[in-house]
Amino acid sequence: MSAAAHDAPSGVTYSHAPGPRGRPWLSLLAVAVGVMMVALDSTIVAIANPAIQQDLHASLADVQWITNGYLLALAVSLITAGKLGDRFGHRQTFLVGVAGFAVTSAVIGLSTSVTAIVAFRVLQGLFGALMQPAALGLLRVTFPPDKLNMAIGIWSGVVGASTAAGPIVGGLLVQHVSWEAVFFINVPVGLAALVLGVVILKDARAGRAPKSFDVPGVVLLSGAMFCLVWGLIKAPDWGWGDVRTLGFLAAAVLAFVGFGWRESRANEPLVPLSMFRSLPLSAGTVLMVLMAFSFIGGLFFVTFYLQNIHGLSPVESGVHLLPLTGMMIIGAPVSGVLINRFGPRLPLMVGMILTAVSLWGMSTLEADSGMGIASLWFVLLGLGLAPVMVGTTDVIVSNAPAELAGVAGGLQQSAMQVGGSLGTAVLGVLMASRVSSVLPDQWAEAKLPKLGPDEMAAWEDAAKVGVVPPSKFSSGQAADTVADVVHSSFISGMGLAFTVAAIVALVAAGVAVLTKKGAAAEPALTPSSFMDPSDTDLSKTSSAIRDA
Repeated sequence: MSAAAHDAPSGVTYSHAPGPRGRPWLSLLAVAVGVMMVALDSTIVAIANPAIQQDLHASLADVQWITNGYLLALAVSLITAGKLGDRFGHRQTFLVGVAGFAVTSAVIGLSTSVTAIVAFRVLQGLFGALMQPAALGLLRVTFPPDKLNMAIGIWSGVVGASTAAGPIVGGLLVQHVSWEAVFFINVPVGLAALVLGVVILKDARAGRAPKSFDVPGVVLLSGAMFCLVWGLIKAPDWGWGDVRTLGFLAAAVLAFVGFGWRESRANEPLVPLSMFRSLPLSAGTVLMVLMAFSFIGGLFFVTFYLQNIHGLSPVESGVHLLPLTGMMIIGAPVSGVLINRFGPRLPLMVGMILTAVSLWGMSTLEADSGMGIASLWFVLLGLGLAPVMVGTTDVIVSNAPAELAGVAGGLQQSAMQVGGSLGTAVLGVLMASRVSSVLPDQWAEAKLPKLGPDEMAAWEDAAKVGVVPPSKFSSGQAADTVADVVHSSFISGMGLAFTVAAIVALVAAGVAVLTKKGAAAEPALTPSSFMDPSDTDLSKTSSAIRDA
C-alpha cells in the first residue's frame, strides 16, 4: 500500500494526484484561513460599534441589531448550511461562503446607513454559516481517524487566536484608520482563503450523500431556531414573563415538535433523528450547549468588569484577556494529542471541572482585586476550555455518519450559538435581579440621599453594567461613595452569575461521562467519492482505488 493511502480515511484508499490538491494538512491550512475570517469578525465588530453609532448617528437598538442580525442569521442557517455541504459538496459550499463573506464585508464598509449595514450583516451571517460546517465536513472526510483530533485541535487554536486578536486588531483599526477598515480587512483574508481553497481543497463526498433536500424541514427548523434565539435575545428587555417572550419561546417549542414529526416521515430528512440514537453524539451536543452557557454567558460580564470597574480601554481589555485566549490557543492542539491517546471522556471531564473551578474563582473577584488574580483565573479557564472545545467537536463529528458530516458540523455550531444565547440571557436576568435587590439597600446603608422610584431604576440600569452615570453626585465626597455602591452592586450580581455558571459547568462534567470517540474509522464512503470530478482518466481512477 502506498504512503499516500494513509492520508485517506480508514476503509478507503486513494492516491493523491501530483500537487497540493487533497493533501490533509494543506486542506487544514485552507479551511483555517477562511474560518479565521469568521472568528475574527465575531469579536472585531463589537469594537467598531461605538464608532459606527457616532458616525452614522445610530440609536442603541440600531447598533445592537448589527450584532443580533448577524447572530440570528448564523443560528438559523447553520444546520441547513451543513446539509447543503453534504448534498452539493463541502468544497463548493466553503468556497461560496468565503467569497460571499468577503464581498458582503466590502459592501458593509462602503455602506452609509445603519439599515444597509444591518441588512448586509444578516447576509454576511448566512455566508458565514456556509463556511463553518463545511470546514468541519472537509476535515472529517480528509483526515484519517488517528489524525482527526490533532486537526480539530489546530483548527480550534486558529479560531481561538483569531477571536483573541479581534478586540486588539479592531481597536487599532478603529483608532488609527476607521471603523470601515474593520470590515475591509476581510477582503484580503477572504481572497487568500479563496485562492487556497481553489488550489488545495478537493471535493470529497460520502458515498451515501443525500440526493434531495427537505424543504419543509428547513422551514420548520429555521423557524424554530429563529423563535428560540430571538426570544432569548429579547427576554432581558421584554422580561421573561412578558407575553412576547413566552410567545416566541412557545412558537419555538411547537416548531421543534413539528420539525421532529416531519423528520420522522421524510425520505431524506434534513437531520435524521437516528443520529441522536448515538448516546455519545447526543451527550456531546448537550455538553456543547452547557459549555457555551457557562463560558459565553459568564464571559459577557468580564468585559464590563475590565472596562467599567477597572477603567481599561477596549484594546487594554483584549490584552488582559490574552491569558485566557492564549491558553486556549496553546491547549487546543495539545488537547487533540491527549484525546487521540486517551479518548475524549477523561479530557472532557477534567476540562469542565477546571472550567467550573475557574468560574467559581471569578465569582470571588472584587472591585479592587488585582489583575494578577484575574489573570490566574483566566489561565485556568483557558486550560479547561481547550480540551472541551476540541473534544466536543470531535465527539459530535466523529459519531455522525460521514454522509452527515456537514449536518454534524452545523449541529455543533448551533449548539454553541444556542448555549451562548441562553447563558447570556439567563445569567443576565440573574445579574439584573441581584443588582436590583442589593443596590437600594446599599444606597440606604451608605446614607446617600433618598431617590424616587424612577431615579433608582435608572441607577440600577447603570449598575448592571458597572457604570457610574454623570449626576449631582459626580463631584465631592459623595462621588466616591456612589461609585463604591454601584461597583459593589455590580460585583454582587457578577458573583452570582459566575457561581451559577460554575454549577452548570459541573453538570457538564457529569455529561462528559457519556461521551466517547466515534467510529470515524468506518465512514460510509465510496472510493470514487474521493476522486476529483475533473479526473476522468480511467487509469488514474483505477490507481486511486486499487487497494480499497
